[in-house]
Amino acid sequence: MTHVFLAAGDLAPDRDHYDESYDATRDVLKAADIAFAQLETSFAAKGVRLPQARHAVLARPDGADALARAGFDVISMAGNHVLDWGNDAFFETRANLERAGIEVVGAGANIAEARKPVVKTLGDGTKVAILAYSSILPHGYWAEDRRPGCAPMRAHTLYEQIEHDQPGTPARIHSFPHREDLAALEADIRAAKAVADVVLVSLHWGIHFVRATIADYQRDIARAAIAAGADAILGGHAHILKGCELIDGKPIFYSLCNFATDLRMDPAHAASKGFNEIRVLAEEWEPDFDSLYNFPKASRLSMVARLEIAGGRIVRAGFLPLSIDRDAVPRFVERGSERHAEVVDYMAAVTAEAGLNARYRVESEMVVLEAAA
Repeated sequence: MTHVFLAAGDLAPDRDHYDESYDATRDVLKAADIAFAQLETSFAAKGVRLPQARHAVLARPDGADALARAGFDVISMAGNHVLDWGNDAFFETRANLERAGIEVVGAGANIAEARKPVVKTLGDGTKVAILAYSSILPHGYWAEDRRPGCAPMRAHTLYEQIEHDQPGTPARIHSFPHREDLAALEADIRAAKAVADVVLVSLHWGIHFVRATIADYQRDIARAAIAAGADAILGGHAHILKGCELIDGKPIFYSLCNFATDLRMDPAHAASKGFNEIRVLAEEWEPDFDSLYNFPKASRLSMVARLEIAGGRIVRAGFLPLSIDRDAVPRFVERGSERHAEVVDYMAAVTAEAGLNARYRVESEMVVLEAAA
C-alpha cells in the first residue's frame, strides 16, 4: 500500500476569512496521509513586534484552525518570522496550532525541544520523522538552552574581491554552513533514523527572489543531510521556485515557493528604499495595490512536493504544480493546461541554470523527479 506525503510552501495569511485561502486545495491536502507546510507568521491575539522583524503581520488565533480545516497535519515554525511578535506570541502560536490538532516541528521553548522531530506512523506501519531548521535568522531568533526560538542551521558568508587592484568592483560570494549547527543537524538525522524508516528535513534557506541561484552552503548542507540518513529535503523561504536535484537517489526540493501567502502593498511601501533594494533581485516585480499577492511575477508559479511512501521508503517523488494569482489563493493546475506546462518548463530551466541533475516527467498523479542520465 502506498501512502502520500505532501509538503507545501510558505504560509502567511492576512485576510478577513482565512479559509478562503485553501478552498481550491483542501480536498487534495485532506486526502494525503500527511500534509506539511512552513509557517511565516504568528497566530496570536497580541504581541510586541521585535525591532529586528523586517516584515511582520500578526495573524489571528483562528488562523490555526483554518490550517487544520485545510488538511495540514504538521507545521514547521523554523523560519525568520518565528519570533517577530515576541515570546508570548510565539508560545500562543504553538499552543493554538496544537489546540487545532496540528503538530509543530522546528521550534520550542529551548533548543532541545526545537530539535525534536515529529514522528508519524503510516497505515502500513512505516514511521516518518520530520525535522525542521532555519538558515534565515534575525539575531536572537534561534533557540538556546534557556531561550525559545527555532532550530538553527546558520551559515557564514565571505566576500572575495575578484580584482584586487580595482576598488569597488563586485565580489565573489562564498558561503559555508555553521560547523556546530551542521553537526547538530547530522546528529538529529541519525537519531531520527534510529526510530523511523523515513526522515524528512525541512530547511528554511537560500537566496530569496533571485532566479535559479543556489547558495554554496545549501549544497553543502544537502549533501551532509543525505549522508547522515535523510530521505528528502524540503526547502522554503525563497518565495520563488528553485531547481531540484537527487543525491544518491534522494530528492532535494530547494524551494517550494509560496502556498497561502498574502502580501498587501500601498504606495508608501512601494516607494520605500527597503522594498526597492529587494525588488531589484527579482526578474520582474511590479506592485499592484489592489492585489493580495504582491510578489514577483515568477512567484505565481508554485508547487506542492509529493512523496509516495511504501514499505519503509520513498518509492516516488515529484510535485503538483500550482498557480497563484492576484487573490493569493493557490490552485492546482491540470495536466495539459498552459499554466501546468509553464510550471514544468520553469522548473526545467532553473534546474539547468543551477547545474542540478533533476529532470521532470509528467505523469497523471504528479510531475515525477528523475536523475539525468
